[in-house]
Amino acid sequence: MNQLYIKQKVFSLNEKFTVKDQDEKDVYYVEGSFMRVPKTFSIKNAEGKKVALITKKTLSFLPKFFVEVNGQEVFTIRKELSFLKARYTIDAAGIEVRGNWWDMNFQVYQHSEIIGEVSKEWFTWGDSYKVQVMEEEMETSLIALVIAIDCVKADEKGSASTASSTS
Repeated sequence: MNQLYIKQKVFSLNEKFTVKDQDEKDVYYVEGSFMRVPKTFSIKNAEGKKVALITKKTLSFLPKFFVEVNGQEVFTIRKELSFLKARYTIDAAGIEVRGNWWDMNFQVYQHSEIIGEVSKEWFTWGDSYKVQVMEEEMETSLIALVIAIDCVKADEKGSASTASSTS
């Protein structure tokens, strides 16, 4: 079982951060496309090879994010039409997220077997998450999923603040 940590820097304009292991060694490098359309996050491994890509679909009625791992689309996160509270669904073959993924405390299952667990680290500067990986071959997918969910949350927060400032 691997334990990884995602720590995003607050007020980072270039949208770059790393994913570290329990020994604080950089395992993945994440880089966002600051001020570009479509909005993307590229994930590279320690050798610098791109292993995942998160893309926000442009010109869509409701927000939709696509997650590719090793060149294949593995997840889609999309907002559902809802009037009271923001609701999102995660579409992935054989993958299920159980728990409170909006608050970043959840488990990830593949065909009813737990493959990972995510928890938000409190009392830190910026968003920090601990990712426990039970199935090593799913590590990149789990990291991409956590970053994609964080993108969805940031997008929702941004659209909510824009809506409240225009009213």
